[in-house]
Amino acid sequence: MSDKPFKDTKVGRFLREKLPEVAGSVGDILPDQGVLGVLKRVVDGSPELSAQDKLEFERLVNEMEAQAQEQVTRRWEADAKSDVKLAKYIRPAILISLTAFYMIVMIWDGLDPQFMPPENYINLLEILMLTVFGAYFAGRTIEKVKK
Repeated sequence: MSDKPFKDTKVGRFLREKLPEVAGSVGDILPDQGVLGVLKRVVDGSPELSAQDKLEFERLVNEMEAQAQEQVTRRWEADAKSDVKLAKYIRPAILISLTAFYMIVMIWDGLDPQFMPPENYINLLEILMLTVFGAYFAGRTIEKVKK
């Protein structure tokens, strides 16, 4: 996402103009990340907006998401070109370590019937693996397809 507060983006300005009650109630409360999914549902269900306004909102959201993805791509390219080894290898190292940790826990769980990792660790591992694998494999695939 950009460095601008959400309310100052094109989507935020659209909401202030078309749905001021929504912009006023969520514009300062919700963080910049994760807002778009909530707002898409609110705008899609709003009887006050015309179909054209809803399409315009969707176009703005898609533009904002594309800009965010472009920023991620630029960061990854800068890391790949960096002379710092850590910057080049941090993402693959995290992917490998998460996979290895998952395999160890899975084998340990299968061998020891008494072993049960705490639920919060299982949830954390699930979120981390979904994020890392999604970004690394799905994100890279989408980038290559778009190019």
